[in-house]
Amino acid sequence: MTLAAVANLVLETLWWVVLVRVVLSWFDPAGSGRLARLVGEMSDLILAPARRVLPPMGGIDWSPLVTMIVLQLVRGLV
Repeated sequence: MTLAAVANLVLETLWWVVLVRVVLSWFDPAGSGRLARLVGEMSDLILAPARRVLPPMGGIDWSPLVTMIVLQLVRGLV
């Protein structure tokens, strides 16, 4: 497996983790379930930089959307 293929797999996995976190937040907003906590911990690492840059906007967290777009752009470069 080439380095580009591994990088592509990692980026795609991170994209799916963020998407799963978004969907889980609709059903378990408090993140009290085991799966929600696991996915939350995994996605916090990738969402933290976007949260530092984006200001709070009306109670909506835009960091998952921005992160997913950036991950897709980086995947396109790989």
